[in-house]
Amino acid sequence: MTQEYDVVVVGSGAGAMAAAVLAARAGVRVVVLEKTDRLGGTSAYSGAACWLPGSAVQQRAGVPDSTASARTYLASLLGEEEAERREAFLEAAPRVVAALEEDPAIRFEWQAFPDYFDRPGRVPGGRSFVPTPLPAEEIGALADLVRPAVDRDRAGLGHAAGPLGQGRALIGRMLLALDRSGHGEVVTGADVGALVEEDGRVVGVEAVVDGERRRYTGRHGVVLGCGGFERDADARARHGVPGDAAWTMAPAGSNTGDALEAAVRLGAATTLMDEGWWCPGIAMPDGSASFTLGFRGGLVVDSRGRRYANESLPYDQFGRQMAADPVRLPSYVVFDGRSGGRLPAISLPGGTPEEHLAAGTWHRADTLAGLAELVGLPVAELTASVARFNDLAAAGEDTDLGRGRDEYDRYFADPVLVPVTEPPFTAARLVLSDLGTKGGLVTDAEARVLDGEGRPLPGLYAVGNASASLTGRVYPGPGAPIGTAMAFALRAVEDLRTGAGLSAAAAGAC
Repeated sequence: MTQEYDVVVVGSGAGAMAAAVLAARAGVRVVVLEKTDRLGGTSAYSGAACWLPGSAVQQRAGVPDSTASARTYLASLLGEEEAERREAFLEAAPRVVAALEEDPAIRFEWQAFPDYFDRPGRVPGGRSFVPTPLPAEEIGALADLVRPAVDRDRAGLGHAAGPLGQGRALIGRMLLALDRSGHGEVVTGADVGALVEEDGRVVGVEAVVDGERRRYTGRHGVVLGCGGFERDADARARHGVPGDAAWTMAPAGSNTGDALEAAVRLGAATTLMDEGWWCPGIAMPDGSASFTLGFRGGLVVDSRGRRYANESLPYDQFGRQMAADPVRLPSYVVFDGRSGGRLPAISLPGGTPEEHLAAGTWHRADTLAGLAELVGLPVAELTASVARFNDLAAAGEDTDLGRGRDEYDRYFADPVLVPVTEPPFTAARLVLSDLGTKGGLVTDAEARVLDGEGRPLPGLYAVGNASASLTGRVYPGPGAPIGTAMAFALRAVEDLRTGAGLSAAAAGAC
């Protein structure tokens, strides 16, 4: 079976949906192919921060952000790396926001959330923004297509009552815009395993839907926005990606890298294949992990019972600290009774203390020595680490690791140095989780997929985690994965428009 469209979009995260919306607005027929039964992927689970500098959203909020300051900030982090793509991103960032907000279904608002590094160009309070909540009555039955929040999704539940928020609002708003355009179609359960090439140009994909092999052609091109390969244990091992497929935050059944492999078979180049968007994750009773950030108490120790990093670091930076030494995998969050037995941090989906204690992912004792014995940590090392931490907390300054010095450290709690003195004491197992792999297909400033010689594969584009990250081994600020995906979605559609000969009327609409 062959179904014909103008543009085929593979995946349904922020970048994929932005590409679909913008292409549909250009007056062409678009199909979105999603592997699972719900749209949004990890984007739907996220807080939906969008790191898109210099847009009207920051201007409306009076935030002192600009393209120039973002250029300074990125240059301080990346040096000369990816200079051409960086400029393309900075140029496109405010324009993709303006283009999306032209549709009444899509609205954004600034929300304070600090950038992750204290470097020149950083904006006090942060420059990222989020979608406004989407009322249930506005999206109606389309909400059933949007993936629920991670805690509800893993429990097999639908959306909570009330408006869709955060990542659900982002995906829901773009789905609503796509639906209203009259030019978009969504197919779920579409497992894309091959790209179709004719006369040296990618013109479609082959997918299995309901057990049937189908061909979806896109006469103007194919945009891969299908995420990375974090759910494929073999691919992770092959490329040396730390962590575990069971610990990733990507939805079950998603992101096994099939479309990326299909592109490689056509000659596409890849890079950064050992990389990911890291985060510490509380080990869950079922073997999965729970994205964890925003510690407001406790300390983290390695398997020797030693503290090794500022617990209030941005999650990617803390994850990199974990990956730097095998003795840190797993680590343990040690906290006391002042939190009422609950983890003094944000953990999604989290679970209850009772579930963790029953499963052995947490241990609890009335003394630190007893806790160390239960966990299997050296008693002397753990008690010494906690005593040292308590001394630092009493003095109000972490002279060892700097916890509390940076604006980001104090975003979730202030003070962040709280003594661990009140029994009972709990140790929660901490593993290396991720928000997805960030290595992928090599692309240029127009999101065109390149071969090993740096030549574009005609008709093929990649955005988001399907492409190698613009920011390399750095995570600049909240929403950088989503923001870069959306900006390059705009550039991909514009290149489709000019390079594939969309009509002049359609060009004006995009």
